[in-house]
Amino acid sequence: MKFGIFYEHQLPRPWREGDELRLFQEALDQVELADRLGIDYAWEVEHHFLEEYSHSAAPEVFLAACSQRTRRIRLGHGIVLMPPPYSFPARVASRIATLDLVSNGRVEFGTGESASRMELEGFGIDPKRKRAMWREATEQVCNMLAMDPYPGYQGEHFSMPCRNLVPKPVQRPHPPLWLACSNRDTIHLAAQLGVGALTFAFVDPAEAAHWVRDYYDTLKRECVPIGHTVNANVAMVTGFSVHEDEQTAIDRGLEGFRFFGFALAHHYIFGNHKPGRTDIWQSFQQMGSLMPDMGRRGIGTPAQLREHLAAFEEAGVDQVIFIQQAGRNRHDHICEALELFAGKVMPEFHEREDARAKRKSEELAPFVETALARKPRLAPLAEDAIPSFQAYGRTITDTAPPSGTR
Repeated sequence: MKFGIFYEHQLPRPWREGDELRLFQEALDQVELADRLGIDYAWEVEHHFLEEYSHSAAPEVFLAACSQRTRRIRLGHGIVLMPPPYSFPARVASRIATLDLVSNGRVEFGTGESASRMELEGFGIDPKRKRAMWREATEQVCNMLAMDPYPGYQGEHFSMPCRNLVPKPVQRPHPPLWLACSNRDTIHLAAQLGVGALTFAFVDPAEAAHWVRDYYDTLKRECVPIGHTVNANVAMVTGFSVHEDEQTAIDRGLEGFRFFGFALAHHYIFGNHKPGRTDIWQSFQQMGSLMPDMGRRGIGTPAQLREHLAAFEEAGVDQVIFIQQAGRNRHDHICEALELFAGKVMPEFHEREDARAKRKSEELAPFVETALARKPRLAPLAEDAIPSFQAYGRTITDTAPPSGTR
């Protein structure tokens, strides 16, 4: 099993001068440490206007900075918001390709549509159309990254003439694709489209086993890839705080994990938010005890964390992603926990990973081959059908009246 760390860049109120600067610099230090420790992935969200819960509006900038302070850790968009009003698809494709180049081919291309009112209405997106926007944009971004030239597209939610997208990514035809999944319906969708499932529902290992089985059964039966490759993987998130003393692990990590759930619910489920004024942390202090119990998943001693992760491994989960930066969790405590995890828990899982991955690859190979064979593909243009576009200057010159005439 592989492991990742996850960033929303949470910043509970009250805010002081320099807090956001400190938050981002500490996160960069943590990713650099995770790279040295051998942790496999660093995931970064894209959210807009979700105060306190997520101050991560430009993940491509943060991940580019990470790329220059690391050497091997995979850099994951978890996720890029794909409806075109957020970013025109050609801009998304350009950012993904450039990040893949500056990171020497370490990008994971997670995609999603968003579900919060603050974001969707902030960009003028109709919630009823967001799934169709996501699907159209994601498929066409993959075509832009893979095709030379991109033949153009006339769609329902965006259109674009024939162009050749440059630069192209290191990972051809494009980096591995993922979809943000919050329930079993989206797990099915990810499998049907041949993309990895980034599951942001805090399920226990028993429930995870059902999700994993659904995903792989669906992929084998129904997969028609939305991209040009199949990324058959299931990743699941969990809390994270580990210390040799159980109570210390709880004291350092549980409140942040509970705030993560509370702030998420505020922006997506029950909150009444006044931009620039609502204090979610204060509401959490007053009402957090009324939230459903999220348990202590991933919080405890090395032995307890090992048992928790072994259950996910047994369930068939491919990657566990840690929610380590949450609420007011302290930077030094996060770093200590990562070092303890890497020293006392991670090695045995990594020792089993190569053999597990080989067995899985061999089992899925014929199903992946069949899935790619049934993918409908955007036809490339014949050489004589590729249009030519005259520069504006020449157009003006060619259409100007001869000199000396009117």
